[in-house]
Amino acid sequence: MDITSLLDAYGEKTVISALGLAAGVLFGVTAQRSRFCLRSAVIEFWRGAWGEKLSVWLLAFSAALVTTQAFVALGWLDVTTARQLSARGSLSGALVGGLLFGIGMILTRGCSSRILILAANGNLRALLSGLIFAVTAQAAMSGALAPLREWLTGLWTVEGGSARDLLAAFHLGPVGGIVFGCSWLVVGVHLVRKHAVPVRGIVGAVGVGLAVALSWLATFTVGRQSFDPIPTQSLSFTGPSADMLMLVLAPMGKSFDFDTGLLPGVAIGSFVAALLARELKLEGFKDGPSMRRYIAGGMLMGFGGMLAGGCAVGNGVSGASVFSLTAWIALLGMWVGAGLTDWWFDRRAASQARLAVACAEEAVPVAP
Repeated sequence: MDITSLLDAYGEKTVISALGLAAGVLFGVTAQRSRFCLRSAVIEFWRGAWGEKLSVWLLAFSAALVTTQAFVALGWLDVTTARQLSARGSLSGALVGGLLFGIGMILTRGCSSRILILAANGNLRALLSGLIFAVTAQAAMSGALAPLREWLTGLWTVEGGSARDLLAAFHLGPVGGIVFGCSWLVVGVHLVRKHAVPVRGIVGAVGVGLAVALSWLATFTVGRQSFDPIPTQSLSFTGPSADMLMLVLAPMGKSFDFDTGLLPGVAIGSFVAALLARELKLEGFKDGPSMRRYIAGGMLMGFGGMLAGGCAVGNGVSGASVFSLTAWIALLGMWVGAGLTDWWFDRRAASQARLAVACAEEAVPVAP
């Protein structure tokens, strides 16, 4: 049965929601098994301990870039109408939002997609962070924080089209994108071999990248056959989290679309993967300061993600795979913000703790 027959039989909204669900399940399973996480990759990078986490992220990142641009080169996909390229963007929003998101994901010990994965595995810290993230994102979209977001967004903007498309701006085209992606793929494969990344990590990382590329292809294909406008899009978690919150609170206010199926699909995929691997585990907070840290991180990620126009996946993988200028700026901001926060909150604190222990040991008298 082709896509036209599916649309005629089940309707556009049902088909696109089902595709979102399928993409979510694929992402949930592969991200859970591979431990895909930008926060972990950033920490390994800045600490100079390039290991499995960075290897997995690079493999997923490059797989998304190469596959998406291959679809474009084959004529199967046209991403020029995607919001990351066609609409006016904000360079100030991407930079500031990326920095804030990077700070937040260190404080919550996971980006928005990772905390959804962990919440589905029984992590109550991630569940609280995710709720705070969604509420703050909604407030930044159309609530009390919207005026601040709009002001920051308007400081430095860029027109849509070629000005926001890096491949068009540098006259590279999809072949250039494939070559660029392959260069990172080589680095990822080298690190995978060097650190003996297990098969589940390799397959999972590639699966994450394919989930992004296939989502682009699926939404474009349905949109081309649909009578109603269906946007060409891929995986993202900031806007969909805010929308899902409002769908739960006011279920009649939003029609079904790709994002409606995405978040439940990720949760289902992650839960099933953890269940089969016997990794479901109920975890909570150990103290009050820890809870404050997670709440602050969720708020920063929610506002930063909405300001930047996407999260670590929405900008860092999906947006990057179509070479959106603002997505790459946001991704850079996330790496910088996360690196500085890790140094200030975790590495510095660990160094001070080790120093305190050493001083205490020196102060202990030695028995004759």
